[in-house]
Amino acid sequence: MPGFGWALSAVARYLRLKPNASAQSLYQLMHLHRPLEAEMRLLVSVVDRLEAQEAVRGGADIIDVKNPSEGALGAQPPQVIREVSAVLPPRYELSATIGDLPNLPGTASLAALGAAVAGADYVKAGLLGVSTMDEAVKLLAAIVEALEGYRHGKRAVAAGYGDHRAFGSLPPVLLPSAAAKAGCYGILIDLKTKGSGKLFGYCGEEELRSLIREAHGLGLKVALAGGLEESDIARVAALEADILGIRRAVCNSRDWVGGRLDGRLVSRFKEALQRLT
Repeated sequence: MPGFGWALSAVARYLRLKPNASAQSLYQLMHLHRPLEAEMRLLVSVVDRLEAQEAVRGGADIIDVKNPSEGALGAQPPQVIREVSAVLPPRYELSATIGDLPNLPGTASLAALGAAVAGADYVKAGLLGVSTMDEAVKLLAAIVEALEGYRHGKRAVAAGYGDHRAFGSLPPVLLPSAAAKAGCYGILIDLKTKGSGKLFGYCGEEELRSLIREAHGLGLKVALAGGLEESDIARVAALEADILGIRRAVCNSRDWVGGRLDGRLVSRFKEALQRLT
């Protein structure tokens, strides 16, 4: 059976983290965490339905709703997520950010549920106010519980920051273990401070490679973002990340808040990705 050895490996690692895991949680691990896709996918962040349509025309694989005016992982109102969901073709997956969160698990879980009800398939939670493993697991587990209680197949993504030292946030090296313990689908490494450079200016390639290998060993998907451009595609692919996330690289200006997404730039970026992966 294709992927069976991978599944056994993922379950074994999961049991080392959660020796008392229930049969239900193991079932979810086997069915939600699929073997890695051969091709890296392109996630494009949008602020409204018009940008979503541009991203679709350009060939984005995943549409991500965010609000740059509220931060790196700023959240849009539920109505914006609903409007974006309504214009997407059936094959498109939709993710939504719910903020650069404080350490408030109840608040985070309610925000996650709102995004899921509005139509998000993936809910990305920025662990800005979380500094320890225990805090991260508690907050992420609350999000996972809220999503699972609403509808099967809604997935949580734990987001950490390459520039975490400036904010006292959880180091990315701890993110795979925290996400796996909480039952998340995947992780994202991004930058909190936009315009401060690229992810590679804060995280070395060996550090990222080790982190990605650990995450894959735990059955997690991995997305990288943070000022990434077309010239970074080969580096991200070499690290074997599953998803490359962009916004500024496909906007008509470098203005993080005011720039508007251009479908032609998305298309050019996607073509470059397909050539190099």
